[in-house]
Amino acid sequence: MTQTIQANSAVTLHFEIKLKDGSVADSTHQMGKPAKLIIGDGSLSDNFESHLLGLTAGDKRAVELSAEDAFGAPNPDNIHHLERSRFNNADELEVGVIMAFAGPDGQEIPGIVTELVGDSVTVDFNHPLAGQDVIFDIEILGVE
Repeated sequence: MTQTIQANSAVTLHFEIKLKDGSVADSTHQMGKPAKLIIGDGSLSDNFESHLLGLTAGDKRAVELSAEDAFGAPNPDNIHHLERSRFNNADELEVGVIMAFAGPDGQEIPGIVTELVGDSVTVDFNHPLAGQDVIFDIEILGVE
């Protein structure tokens, strides 16, 4: 019996995230490993999940998402100005470098260095795709 995706389904899928210009921003194919998620666990926006409901293993679909339904809008509160002296590798810092920082809960969160002025280092902790409309090319591999 073929399972269709519904609330609380465990879904295994491959996806590619493309920007409007067609460039690929992320892909499970490049990682060589599909993604697994549970519908309704909060890892996807409700709108994105609604596109998956009713699909079965073998289905392929392109889902266009606005920034709000994908990675959200950039939040100015996620941009921090830090003292250069707080960095072990202060000499190697340059704009565009992505670094891992310890979040309040101890988990690592990525930050992108966006500006270096004197002793101040500006780090953006927004998701790199925040504020961007994206297209998810999805292929459902399994549904439990």
